[in-house]
Amino acid sequence: MEVKRTNVLIKPNNARVLVRPFEFADSQRALRIVARVMSLTEEEVGHLVDNMLTEFHGRHQKARQFMLHRFEYAQQFLLTDTPVSENRRMLIGGYFTQEYALESAALFNPSVVWHPDQSGLPGGSKRFIVSLRATGEGHVSSITFRSGTIDDQCNIALDPTPRFVTTPDMVANTLYEKPLFQRKLVELGFANGFVEHVMTQLQNEFTFEQLQNAVATVRRELRLRAAEFDTVANAILALGKSNYEFTFAPEQSLAERAIFPYSPSQTNGIEDSRFVQFHEDDGTVRYYATHTAFDGRVTLPELLETSDFLRFRINTLNGPEVRNKGLALFPRKVNGLYAMLSRQDGENIFIMYSDMLHFWYTKQLIAKPTYPWEFVQLGNCGSPIETDAGWLVLTHGVGPMRKYSMGAFLLDRDDPTRVIGRLKEPLLAPNENEREGYVPNVVYSCGGLVHAGQLIVPYAMSDYASSFATVALNELLDAFKSG
Repeated sequence: MEVKRTNVLIKPNNARVLVRPFEFADSQRALRIVARVMSLTEEEVGHLVDNMLTEFHGRHQKARQFMLHRFEYAQQFLLTDTPVSENRRMLIGGYFTQEYALESAALFNPSVVWHPDQSGLPGGSKRFIVSLRATGEGHVSSITFRSGTIDDQCNIALDPTPRFVTTPDMVANTLYEKPLFQRKLVELGFANGFVEHVMTQLQNEFTFEQLQNAVATVRRELRLRAAEFDTVANAILALGKSNYEFTFAPEQSLAERAIFPYSPSQTNGIEDSRFVQFHEDDGTVRYYATHTAFDGRVTLPELLETSDFLRFRINTLNGPEVRNKGLALFPRKVNGLYAMLSRQDGENIFIMYSDMLHFWYTKQLIAKPTYPWEFVQLGNCGSPIETDAGWLVLTHGVGPMRKYSMGAFLLDRDDPTRVIGRLKEPLLAPNENEREGYVPNVVYSCGGLVHAGQLIVPYAMSDYASSFATVALNELLDAFKSG
């Protein structure tokens, strides 16, 4: 069995920067900065704004709008309600804005799915989307994208990467379902009179603004015990912020779109998204991605969903078996249930079933570290791929010197708890050109595809850059039989 590496390389580019909030832990410092700007003459303000726009012209598409939006945050530090000119609003907003090179450190752990738009292509060619984990200053991770085509000979061509990169607009009227929201609060250990009182203020579906108002109302009613309920009140609002929607403008190319941490659970990053094109029972198609939110202390699995890569929704994944990293959803229901691979104990691969996409209560062990190159831990490298022979699962194993290699096994199509084939040797291991990087001696993937009889494997090289490899599917399946 021959694994062919391609010459396609996706490298981090520190010239791709986005604008993000710049905030100060000390509110008195923020107040002093605003006061200094307010002391300037209108002429001085105009000169500074002109210089700022000239200096950052061509680096961002919506910098002006972003700075004005940041003024809305900063105006709390104004000492009066005196109207402020647009130039002064811009300048104040600029002091509360910063550039961030989201992929300056690494661009790795790719996942590939078929693009929702397959129009205008030659016969035998298909358009794909690659999601990548971009990491910048402070090791904060976000999701970025690339697109490209693959022809009938499995030649891969990436689309040009634009200079710009932009974060999405948040959807103000994201709706929450009360039964699911209450269920998650119970699971988090917040089931008391304060929660019940807040919930009675809300309809069966509610917005975040309505949730904020309900919490504020109950806090006022219980003001003599307000400090007692601070923790649960903050937990309710944090849960709301962790379930949200956002949109990108259609005119933005796919590679311009970046999903940057937004909720409290994502403070330190969104890690290792495993995208899958999911086929519903009614024939509709939707894209899901499991990923890990990290706040610097706790990892929290989340589910991202979209139908068009323009409008997205992120929800927390719930249930006692939603733990650790490496969740990967099957591309369709199995025997009437959602199915997902997982690694709750950080060492073995499990399978989970559920009748609800966002809640998972059971697990079953299906594979343990068996061969020397995976003795430290075993995990998946993306969602299972359905073939005539069974569910093909790409895996990663960790061996001596914390070396990561990729393997594969095959699950029964009707009963995926049964492993019916497994590679004894790695499918892909880091070679001399791939072992140097942010984390040495690692090859890793978050999901592949089958095209024209070939398994297409996007993979990261030592947590720095990404590439593609291919292997004939029939040779891989034969290797399972010989193993």
